[in-house]
Amino acid sequence: MGTERHARLQLHTRLEKWALKEPFHITGYTFDEFEALVVTLHEGDRFGRGEALGVYYRNDTPAAMQVQVEALRERIEGGLTRQELLQLLPAGGARNAVDCALWDLEAKRSGRPVWMLAGGEAPQPLVTTFTLGADAPTTMAGIARGFPGARALKLKLTNDELNAERVRAVRAACPDAWIMVDANQGFTRDSFARLLPALVEARVAVVEQPFPIGNEAWLDGLHSPIMIAADESVQDHHDLPSLVGRVGMINIKLDKCGGLTEALAMAAQARELGFELMVGNMSGSSLAMAPAFVLGQSCKVVDLDGPIYLRRDPAPSAIYEHGRIWCDDAIWGGPLAAAA
Repeated sequence: MGTERHARLQLHTRLEKWALKEPFHITGYTFDEFEALVVTLHEGDRFGRGEALGVYYRNDTPAAMQVQVEALRERIEGGLTRQELLQLLPAGGARNAVDCALWDLEAKRSGRPVWMLAGGEAPQPLVTTFTLGADAPTTMAGIARGFPGARALKLKLTNDELNAERVRAVRAACPDAWIMVDANQGFTRDSFARLLPALVEARVAVVEQPFPIGNEAWLDGLHSPIMIAADESVQDHHDLPSLVGRVGMINIKLDKCGGLTEALAMAAQARELGFELMVGNMSGSSLAMAPAFVLGQSCKVVDLDGPIYLRRDPAPSAIYEHGRIWCDDAIWGGPLAAAA
């Protein structure tokens, strides 16, 4: 952050609930709505915002995140820097919300967009996956056909015997789409081995998080012809070394790693270790997608479709067109403040 004097910083936190258009099913969970923490940092007529949903499988809830942020109110309002924040809050949604608000505020202060502050090039629209919750094969195929212009699909699979039928049905419905599947920790080595021929036949490009956290050793000697991506097994940069030689791709989510600052550093380290990069989301509105969109400019796989499943996505919103996502600076991270 700059060293010039600024108006007094004021912290505001609130919880938002985002209803889903339809229930969403993954291994072990069904979601009807998502709750988010929104952090706003006011500084005179400028402000910065950040939205985070936390990490549900780690009990990182928005309510608990709000408590974490409020406990740092004095430090935050005193001019906390992003680097200091890394030392004061652990990886997770609370740090993400504050970190993104600090980035946004810095853009307003400096008159430069976040992508420029982060040392990147002008952003471009990105091909994003569109996610299908685990359901009956015919239902998933019908939903897949309903994504206009989709170029990439992500299929949620679960720990039952319908997975091969699900993949075949979606491939038949979308013969030209790029497809990945996400087990959300739902496979065993045996169930994965049984499913693998169907995945290969359906030209699946990536299998995400096949095995439960704590069972990363199951990846040793797997010899999968399809790239394996880690999601739940990689929260922040501390988890990267243990996955070298076990997976080819890591899924970076700002809610997991605790903000764009950590995500950018994590991405640089991951590239040095030889990983391909994926950027994902824990759902949320366009305000949550926009910081990840900055990271997505350097990722091979982009999964930033969260807002399309919400009944309401507040304006300004991300644009989904021709299978791509575009996040304008007016949503977040631009030099001019959008409406609060």
